[in-house]
Amino acid sequence: MEKKTYTITSSEGLHARPCSLLVSAVTPFQSDVTITYNGKKANMKSIMGVMGMGIESGAQVDVEADGADESEAIAKVDEIMKQESIGE
Repeated sequence: MEKKTYTITSSEGLHARPCSLLVSAVTPFQSDVTITYNGKKANMKSIMGVMGMGIESGAQVDVEADGADESEAIAKVDEIMKQESIGE
């Protein structure tokens, strides 16, 4: 299992656009990818699941990937977080 913690730096938090970017990035991977915020966990391949968490700017989230391509999935999340200034 691969895990990484991010602080959301996007000024509006994880609203529709950043959620869509992250969900699209992890969907092709075979691994299960989840995001945890305030003790709640959501499937990161579900835009409604991620948006429903109401993640605000400055929040700390954990992203976990578990499966055959878990390292690649976390690397892709990391790339999108930094490239799109969503989190660090």
